[in-house]
Amino acid sequence: MAAQPTIEQEFNEAFKTSETQYRRAVEAIAGGVTHDVRHMKPFPLYIDTASGSRKWDVDGHELIDYVMGHGALLFGHSHGEIVDAVNQQMQRGTHYGAGHELEIEWGERIKHNVKSIDRVEFTSSGTEATLMAMRLARAYTGRDKILKFAGHFHGWHDYAVAGERFPIEKPVPGVPKAVLDTVVVAPVNDLDFVEQALSRGDIAGVILEPSGASWASIPFPDGHLKKIREMTEQHNTVLIFDEVITGFRWAPGGKQESEGIVPDLTTMAKIVAGGLPGGAVGGRRDIMDLLAFKDEPGWNADKKVGHPGTYNANPLSAVAGATCLQMAANPRVQRHAEEMALRLRKGFNKVLVDENVPGFVWGESSVFHIVLGETCENQTGDDIHIPQGVAPERLKGGSDAKYDHALYQGMLLNGVDLFHGGGLISSVHTAEDVDKTIEAFRATVVRMRDEGMFN
Repeated sequence: MAAQPTIEQEFNEAFKTSETQYRRAVEAIAGGVTHDVRHMKPFPLYIDTASGSRKWDVDGHELIDYVMGHGALLFGHSHGEIVDAVNQQMQRGTHYGAGHELEIEWGERIKHNVKSIDRVEFTSSGTEATLMAMRLARAYTGRDKILKFAGHFHGWHDYAVAGERFPIEKPVPGVPKAVLDTVVVAPVNDLDFVEQALSRGDIAGVILEPSGASWASIPFPDGHLKKIREMTEQHNTVLIFDEVITGFRWAPGGKQESEGIVPDLTTMAKIVAGGLPGGAVGGRRDIMDLLAFKDEPGWNADKKVGHPGTYNANPLSAVAGATCLQMAANPRVQRHAEEMALRLRKGFNKVLVDENVPGFVWGESSVFHIVLGETCENQTGDDIHIPQGVAPERLKGGSDAKYDHALYQGMLLNGVDLFHGGGLISSVHTAEDVDKTIEAFRATVVRMRDEGMFN
């Protein structure tokens, strides 16, 4: 009798066309993938089409999707209203090289949803948005340094990458030490460190993910955001909320709305552009006025911040963003996604307890994270917001590679695409989707256990 194939052996057999595509890719694309997070051994997944909460890979497998365009797709894949709006605009033009009404409407939609924003400016990505926000903070205060928290992700420009990976002291290839020296990295959730750093008077701005590092993988304890707001106000330091992921997902006005905290600047991308490329920075008028031109209100010759960008607020992104944000203004959208995520997190944790598999699942709003191979002190088989007794490095890094790969492959074999140890849920995921996903998780972790992975 032939031995039953392992998860990896079955995966390799079932997803052969993805393997073929990857072999082509490595000859044409540096590293074989176009975003580091899409790298997966022995090869990544290649998708042919997508709709709603589902997508279909090049081998024809139907998958419930929890990548959701890296979090950009609050309304799932190919939402009818957004698709129709973009298709109509395609006939009218994709790049005018001039101003247009859609960019105004897009800005108005952002202001309507995010009450802290007096003025907005557009970029083509979240990375560009955080770069602009840091530059504005420096220009406004006349100070040079930015403070960020260890593990928080703010894109891939030179100033953003400091301290994003553990150990935080590790040099970043290609980034000069002189640049890294302008970024102060606070240890995880260490407010005493923040107070001491701000008291020196050379910090222009504090930038943070208001959910905690990497969309709530390392959450902030209750009350921390309020204390940071108080400290930055006391020291006349610009507070930047990086809501590239949390924006319009935690609430119509982002995490700042759900927490009742007003930052000075907000960076946005992903959902803000309705699934197309686009980002934005918005905030207080007196800071945003540093983008003003000569003889306009707010213009300051010594502090004028320049802002080019070929694809800023291009008509396609603008119409997709404006359409998306109009729908996202209804809080029922976020509430449904949050309810589905809560159902999933509870279901996953119950599976782990029932099947005696070491691991825990946590998150907030419409996101979830998974660690297998170890437990947290508050694993009860129910929802977990802040895992207790687990190092921040583990929360940020997720499961060891052997568990991560097997879980990813096993879930694909059971019709589910995770986002590398976690996922994001849209407003079009259903209870049926979630329940099928929980059963896929049960089948996968039981198979992992039976293959001896947790011994």
